[in-house]
Amino acid sequence: MKILAISGSARRNSTNTAMLRAVRTVAPIEIEISIFDGVGRLPVFSPDLEGEHLPEVVWDFIDAIAKSDGVIIASPEYVRSIPGGLKNAIDWLVSGDEIVHKPIALLHASHRGDDMLAGLRKILETITDRFAGDIFLQLPLMKLEPAEVFRTVETAENRSKVQAYLQAFSAHWMADTKTA
Repeated sequence: MKILAISGSARRNSTNTAMLRAVRTVAPIEIEISIFDGVGRLPVFSPDLEGEHLPEVVWDFIDAIAKSDGVIIASPEYVRSIPGGLKNAIDWLVSGDEIVHKPIALLHASHRGDDMLAGLRKILETITDRFAGDIFLQLPLMKLEPAEVFRTVETAENRSKVQAYLQAFSAHWMADTKTA
């Protein structure tokens, strides 16, 4: 399975991006994870820029979605909501069909953020018919530096949780693939 893991954070030393990188290192061998950490580089969505005017960075993002078997999103909460960069990235996807039948699951790097997660779940249930809302992993990593995030994810307990989460997502993808 090829997963595109999207970090909803635009911060250089993002906990979410560090978590996704750590998850990639402990993933089972049959699961390949690539990371998109460029929500801050995407221009503000405008229908005027779609089609032949699509910026290359947006085309690359959409192409990465299209080439993946599934998507994992990890995002911080800003003001009890979805960060603007992540919402903007999702806006770039809604007029195409690359995301419509794509399995998506959430991964969360904090013990809080319920309002953001509820809003994100609602959006994802709207844009794809394969949102795996019941496949969710929450790791208490908030305010850790990237090296600490790696050490925490690589502990035996968390490694086991991450692998079980990824295998559940892979099984969801496989089950949907067989019925499609």
